[in-house]
Amino acid sequence: MSSRQPKVAVVGHVEWVQFARVAHVPCAGEVVHACDPFEEPAGGGAVAAVQLSRLAGTAALVTALGADEHGRRSVARLGELGVEVCARLVQAPTRRAVTLVDAAGERTITTFGPRLEPLGGDGGTRWAALAGTDAVYFTAGDEAALCAAREAARVLVASPRARDALGNGIPVDALVLSADDEIERGELDRAQDEAALVVFTEGARGGSYLEGSGAGGRWAAARPPGEPVDSYGCGDSFAAGLTYGLGAGLGTADALALAARCGAMCLTGRGPYERQLSARDL
Repeated sequence: MSSRQPKVAVVGHVEWVQFARVAHVPCAGEVVHACDPFEEPAGGGAVAAVQLSRLAGTAALVTALGADEHGRRSVARLGELGVEVCARLVQAPTRRAVTLVDAAGERTITTFGPRLEPLGGDGGTRWAALAGTDAVYFTAGDEAALCAAREAARVLVASPRARDALGNGIPVDALVLSADDEIERGELDRAQDEAALVVFTEGARGGSYLEGSGAGGRWAAARPPGEPVDSYGCGDSFAAGLTYGLGAGLGTADALALAARCGAMCLTGRGPYERQLSARDL
């Protein structure tokens, strides 16, 4: 790995999330008591941006937010966490979500409202934040946004949840998804042929990868540095670690090992930000 920290960024979405713990997720008609509530700006774009910032020292997040209280609070809080937020403000509510974490640390997410996505053709100066980036992680945006990220970044990693932005002939260096997520697997077909590397995470089982050449393999899960607490953000932290590793010049195996450490560390904290791998852990 180069001694120079890579310049990293995320193009993606933010949700204002209310977290709480429950003994178990309620069944239909059941009432359960929740405890330990707190709120954070989260979602795949935000969590990955914070993880990248902790690894690289800073990270930009190109996103879209509502011109509302949750949008303003998201910018302020992510700034506290080391993220340079470059947001298009729209006259729509910032998406919200409720996340329930059960006694085993597994999270269940309910979202409210449509996902707000950055638009690449809107002429905003926020896209200048991507200039000269070593690596960008893309979770949401239109086709023009993906083009802008591809033009700016030496390494481009994407999530299949980017949906319609993918499958339009724009090459990506890696796609990363959960092997157990039906939505992500369903979106994979449109973009798999455009990816030089496809990474399937399997939680505690590690995961597998397939390169465009046809070569592939598996990696082992990293041992969590503590008891599992909360699985929210583990996959996004993994994707950010992979993005950082590839942007720093690591080979596939070493980048996946770093990503696995990021996911394992996040698992041991309350919410997505209490425990994430940082530069001092490398």
